[in-house]
Amino acid sequence: MTVSRRKITPPASQVNGQPANLAERAEPIPSPERFTQLSVPRQVLVRLCQSVNFGQVLRVVIRNGDPIFYPEPTVLLDVKLDVDEGKRQEADLPDFVLGEEVRRLMACFDSLMNGRIDRIEVRSGIPRRVVVERRLTEAQS
Repeated sequence: MTVSRRKITPPASQVNGQPANLAERAEPIPSPERFTQLSVPRQVLVRLCQSVNFGQVLRVVIRNGDPIFYPEPTVLLDVKLDVDEGKRQEADLPDFVLGEEVRRLMACFDSLMNGRIDRIEVRSGIPRRVVVERRLTEAQS
C-alpha cells in the first residue's frame, strides 16, 4: 500500500500556523462543559445567577465575549413571601457540569463578542431567557 504525501501550504491569513480569523478554523471551539473551564468573569456571572435564584440581571455589558461588571449590572430579585425557595446545590461546589442553559448563554456571549445583554431572566438560579440589545442594522442579519 502506497501512502501519498503532499505538502500543504497554510493560507497567508495564518499567524504562527493558526488561523488569524476564528471563522477560518475547521473545527468549532468546543463550549465549556464544566464551571472551572469558564473564564473568571463568566464564573462570576454564573455565581451571580445562582445567588439571585429568581429575578433578573439587567444591562450586562459584554467585551471580548466576557461580561464586565463596570458599570455594574442592576439585579432585580423576585422574592416569594409564601415559600422559602432555598439555593441551588451547585452554589457551594467548586466545580460542576454546566447546564444546557448556561452553555447557550456562553454561546450567546461568544456570538455577541461586544455589546450588551439587556436582561437575563433567572429562575431557580439558572439563566432561562436573554434579551440582547442590537442595533437596527445588526438585527436584520
